[in-house]
Amino acid sequence: MSIDVGIGGDADAVRAVRESLTAEGVPAALAAGDPSLWGARSQAEATIRLGWLNLPLTGRELLPEIVNLVEKAQAEGLDHVVLAGMGGSSLAPEVICATEDVPLTVLDTTDPHQVRRALEDRLERTLVVVASKSGATIETDSHRRIYEKAFVDAGIDPADRIIVVTDPGSPLEQTAIESGYQVILADPNVGGRYSALSAFGLVPSALAGADVSRLLDDAAAVRPLLAQNEGNPGLELGALLGAEYLAGRDKLILLDSLSEINGLPDWIEQLIAESTGKQGKGILPVVGAEAAEDDDQYTVNIGRDGERSIDGPLGAQFLVWEYATAIAGRVLGIDPFDQPNVAESKENTLRILEEAGDGPLPAGTPVLTDGPVEVYGDLPGNTKDLADVLTWLLQAVPDRGYLAIMAYLDREAAFDAAAVGDASFEELTEAWASADVATLRALLDYRTDRPVTFGWGPRFLHSTGQFHKGGPAAGTFLQITGAVTNDIDVPDMPYTLGRLQLAQALGDLRALASRGRPAVRLHLTDRIAGVRHLLSVAEEL
Repeated sequence: MSIDVGIGGDADAVRAVRESLTAEGVPAALAAGDPSLWGARSQAEATIRLGWLNLPLTGRELLPEIVNLVEKAQAEGLDHVVLAGMGGSSLAPEVICATEDVPLTVLDTTDPHQVRRALEDRLERTLVVVASKSGATIETDSHRRIYEKAFVDAGIDPADRIIVVTDPGSPLEQTAIESGYQVILADPNVGGRYSALSAFGLVPSALAGADVSRLLDDAAAVRPLLAQNEGNPGLELGALLGAEYLAGRDKLILLDSLSEINGLPDWIEQLIAESTGKQGKGILPVVGAEAAEDDDQYTVNIGRDGERSIDGPLGAQFLVWEYATAIAGRVLGIDPFDQPNVAESKENTLRILEEAGDGPLPAGTPVLTDGPVEVYGDLPGNTKDLADVLTWLLQAVPDRGYLAIMAYLDREAAFDAAAVGDASFEELTEAWASADVATLRALLDYRTDRPVTFGWGPRFLHSTGQFHKGGPAAGTFLQITGAVTNDIDVPDMPYTLGRLQLAQALGDLRALASRGRPAVRLHLTDRIAGVRHLLSVAEEL
């Protein structure tokens, strides 16, 4: 096993940062779990957040229990594994399973259409992993309640179909015990975004069919290198991230087109954005761009190609990126383990639901309507159509800024909207792209040198949402919501999924507005027609 980091043409700057770190004894101190590395104000948090360094070894203690779970599921014919989890509880398993090409249905959404699709898929053979570190994640709690009712209505005992992964002492642990669910307790000294090699990453991945023992082996093989001053891939990568930031390049374009690992940039996005985006600082990871287009941007490739690259197996990559992010936090002068602004949008969501009671949510009045798209926001008076809106958004991005697209929609809807029978793969790909709202990122990226990010809501609230509010005040925001035609009640709660989803969108807009960030909401009165219209307008800009 080997892992290689190429630092490209920035070698001198990276060398200077690396030498400064080694002179201060940082590599060995971090490998040993020294919580003082990020300053006195961060020490209390770091003291209870460095357990990830030992997961390649301590994670193996879970393997016998995981093997029993897998064998039991196989014996009972439960081959549809659904993971209900947000942020760090879902991103790593998604990457692991995509890389090993094993099926895993991930529910990191409050979109009722996406949740209903999962509910209607082989319920009689479904096993649900409910994963939440805090045990109080509103999305995951909703998923649990919905699946409990679905199982009961189908004459299935939920205790035979639900496995809970959570921290010791969480509300979810208590609920699981009362309900008779199998509970796997995670290491409480590991933060959510550093939990790839913990129970949160291992349990659902193994149940889906991934070889998690090999994942741990690969991480364990690279672990001894992380204490060294030379030949330390985590130090090299962390020094690269830190040196680029100090040089004024704070936009990290992540490429993985030729890598055997699938989807790792999405996991890195959360790790780095949430870890560094605070106190007006931060490194913004950009997923999906083809190249760095301005002097505040640079690329890192997952795989061997590219001027700056990192190559190696997935388990090792997880550990090296976590170590590098902790190193970068020291260089930036921030605490890489807290997330001070994440709770704000959650609190706004609950406040909006409470204030509205049984009445309509405070969605406001559209400033204009263009076909199946309603536009909400503070726009110039001469804005007459959707093309003007998109043009204004691109022009509103400041120097050294970025445009963030945030879609509170069903991320699998394009597969339904673009069914084209016996078409070739190329024709299918083109049809899916023309029906996928995520295509908007590339269309707008083509029309600006500024980076354009894309996030599915509310998933991004557990990821780049911290950067949006705690990072540099340089973002311009485009939020997209859609009409709900087939909602789902959340049992024993005073809201449906669709109502919760809209409240989350409005709550985040409220948080952005309180900071004076430019933000526009597009509401699709017809989701399929609205996406097609939006993409056609963007193509013509």
